[in-house]
Amino acid sequence: MLLNFRVSNHRSVREEQELQLHPAYDADRPAGTAWAAVPVAGLFGANAAGKSNLVGALGYMAEMVLNSHRDAEPGDGVSRSVFRLDAAAADEPSWYVVDLLLHGVRYTYGFSVDDERVLDEWLYSYPHGKKRKIFERSEGEVDPGDSQARRELELVENITEPNVLFLTMAARSKQKDFRPVYDWFATGLEFSRSRFRSGLGFAPEAPGPAWDTPGLLALLRSADLGIEEYGTERQVLDEDGLRRLYRGRVPRRELARLAANGPRESVRPWIGHRGRAGVVRMDLHEESAGTKALLEHAPRFLSVLSRGGTFIVDEIDSSLHPLLTTQLIKLFQGPETNPRGAQLVFTSHDASLLGRVDGEDILKRDQVWFVEKDQYGETRLFALSEFKPRSGENHERRYLGGSYGGVPFIDESLAKALATRGEQHGSAT
Repeated sequence: MLLNFRVSNHRSVREEQELQLHPAYDADRPAGTAWAAVPVAGLFGANAAGKSNLVGALGYMAEMVLNSHRDAEPGDGVSRSVFRLDAAAADEPSWYVVDLLLHGVRYTYGFSVDDERVLDEWLYSYPHGKKRKIFERSEGEVDPGDSQARRELELVENITEPNVLFLTMAARSKQKDFRPVYDWFATGLEFSRSRFRSGLGFAPEAPGPAWDTPGLLALLRSADLGIEEYGTERQVLDEDGLRRLYRGRVPRRELARLAANGPRESVRPWIGHRGRAGVVRMDLHEESAGTKALLEHAPRFLSVLSRGGTFIVDEIDSSLHPLLTTQLIKLFQGPETNPRGAQLVFTSHDASLLGRVDGEDILKRDQVWFVEKDQYGETRLFALSEFKPRSGENHERRYLGGSYGGVPFIDESLAKALATRGEQHGSAT
């Protein structure tokens, strides 16, 4: 479970920004839970405010943990994206820190990097509420904690390049105290990524969405999309099959491949819609953007709920009706549908998610964050709870009214310029 994330000097983030997920209101905790962090956090703000950069910073941290040993060549430095609107930022480090609760134990892990190397790195655990150092790294030197096998970690240190994270190498060397945090980045943290490609709807070689996800059919039926069933079937991609797949016009590369290798088989996902004469099977490319978006997200939502972990979704409302988005969020809010305490962290422009459905807040007071840029283009993150909102307060109306910030400032300069241009054009004629 993610308790806290901090980042500095990453893209539009100049100074330290902190996403704090500890519950702020005991009255808003889901009944029957003792979760140490909120199960949902929504980040709201104007376009280009930095919402995607904040969740992207956590993605960068995960990529470093999992792949720094593969992606970094000796002497090649560290790939990073610093704040560009202040020249001084290029010479300053970027740093990333997470606080996690894993198997009942709290961990703090973080690192800082510049363009050349890892500057600092540290990992602590709190098995009985007391800080225990697992390792600290500074100026290229690793200092193991007293409980660590120093000789083994010295061997790991010797093979860790300056631009590679020590956590990565130690965890892959089967150092057990390093595994919980590494494994959280590997399997407990997941990011939304599109499976559907433009034009075709899905890749011909791909099996399509995870049809075997438990609960998926019930969710699709409840979404009022007219979907009754779904499945896959194998199809032969000869010339006729390719013509059906590409809707009449077969690309030359496919015809060349067919001539060279002959027909091949592919898995064809289909969706069964309710019609007058029964269920009609339709290809994915025939579905609406909203249905495709739900088919993309729903299996992954359900998978995270079944196993636990933290799911990061950028622009959760993209192509989805607000009520469908609300339904997906609601799945995380209680122990009946979220028995493992999974978390959902998302960004959105949809202010209706700050409202109420059936008399209940979609998002609790400590589950809402706002993102905005200051006059120097620096992203700032702040919580709804900082405004001390009352229970039952209309957060949607107050947000749209500008009470919380995080909304775009739209002046009349464009309209005035167009109006002036129209007047001048009229005078000239």
